[in-house]
Amino acid sequence: MYGKIKDHLQKELAEIREAGLYKNERIITSQQKAEIRVSTGANVLNFCANNYLGLSNHPRLINAAKSALDSHGYGMSSVRFICGTQDLHKTLEAKIAEFFGTEDTILYAACFDANGGVFEPLFNEEDAIISDSLNHASIIDGVRLCKAQRYRYNNADMADLEEKLKEAQAQRFRIIVTDGVFSMDGNVAPMDKINELAKKYDAMIMVDECHSAGVVGKTGRGVTELFNIRGEVDIITGTLGKAFGGAVGGFTTGKKEIIEMLRQRSRPYLFSNSIPPAVANAGIEMFDMMAETSELQDKLHKNTDYFVGKMTEAGFDIKPTKSAICAVMLYDAKLSQVMASKLLEEGIYVIGFYFPVVPKDQARIRVQLSAGHEQKHLDKCITAFTKVGKELGVLK
Repeated sequence: MYGKIKDHLQKELAEIREAGLYKNERIITSQQKAEIRVSTGANVLNFCANNYLGLSNHPRLINAAKSALDSHGYGMSSVRFICGTQDLHKTLEAKIAEFFGTEDTILYAACFDANGGVFEPLFNEEDAIISDSLNHASIIDGVRLCKAQRYRYNNADMADLEEKLKEAQAQRFRIIVTDGVFSMDGNVAPMDKINELAKKYDAMIMVDECHSAGVVGKTGRGVTELFNIRGEVDIITGTLGKAFGGAVGGFTTGKKEIIEMLRQRSRPYLFSNSIPPAVANAGIEMFDMMAETSELQDKLHKNTDYFVGKMTEAGFDIKPTKSAICAVMLYDAKLSQVMASKLLEEGIYVIGFYFPVVPKDQARIRVQLSAGHEQKHLDKCITAFTKVGKELGVLK
């Protein structure tokens, strides 16, 4: 049988390559930081990591991880309710709840699991899930696993959301679900208006803070801080794999009864190993750092404002952003790959994004800023983009 599917797969893979949509993986041979070494031996500047606060190689997190290896071991070899819960896991959950101003937290192996496991234990066919059209794939998959009625509103379109909320009055419970920052465009969900509509139409709110936690808000506490609605959102999901150290691990934090029910019935939690002690202890150290100072957030915001301003002045088509994501629009898939390759030759590591990661004819290079970047890094990146942009006709 495999001979038949082999031919089919080879044909599809050839078509993906021909269409310029094939994804190649570059190999890094150094720590994840602003300047990295790739397998060719070249040192390049990394502008496409989710390492927003530059913590992926921070000495305090590394030392915390090393300490936990000695005190708590390498792995858990179990799920939480059997023998997979250590004091480190409970401490980290409490730190997360304190950071976001919520009542309780549950840890997952990844935020994909958090989003995949949040809906089915809470809602059934009597209920309604109202989801933003640009929500992350993990939210989409989580909604598919649930029997609730599904409504989808246009990205950040409050008039459309209100119409969907009116339709959903027929259901028992309603929840509005949105990314805090939409990862491909960099725009922030209008949480103040979403909160007003939720109150008006008796709905709960869930927000995925993966690209906004650590980034958005004066002290990086996400969109609830940005819009001054801390404690008013029922469910927040997020990750330790981006701004918060860049390793693995996800979480759901929110109302205590919701978290308690997820501990009882959320399948990715019940059937997946606990995160390793080293990751948990590094996470604890990271949240302690966040409580001490907002220095890294301040630097990130300064870097982002500078970079976006200079790229706009240079003539690039930049999506409006309030995050650390700068989407440089190119629209053509092949052009995005060619430009990314030429930028690598200039010492700038970026990736072209194209269908199916973004809609057709919406290809772009997504530049991600970090507190790990210095002024000289930003200037080198802007110079390289301008040079290559003129060579390829992106700039006139």
